[in-house]
Amino acid sequence: MQSINVSVVNPWFIAAFFGPAAICCVLGVISLMRWNRQGNACIFAGSAFYLVGTMIVTFAFNVPLNDVLATVDPASPEGANRWASYLVVWTNWNHVRTAGALLAAVAFNLAK
Repeated sequence: MQSINVSVVNPWFIAAFFGPAAICCVLGVISLMRWNRQGNACIFAGSAFYLVGTMIVTFAFNVPLNDVLATVDPASPEGANRWASYLVVWTNWNHVRTAGALLAAVAFNLAK
């Protein structure tokens, strides 16, 4: 996991990760400006689900967990203990991110 956390920071990942967030920011603002039009509540909800459920969860929970894991020697007993704790907590937050993305997809599809 330590090597994945280092190698994932590249231009392709950054574009794929931050691009949809930027689009959701724009869509959220536009949907508020056109609130009375059909579907805009769903667009706003989809944007909020994505931004809160994926971006905020990532930066508030998953990234700090990754940072702590990066400080330990994976071959040490401490590394094994940290990994066991990390795996459970990180996976739970990853499920929250997945749910946020799925709820966003549903909301955007309902906005048609």
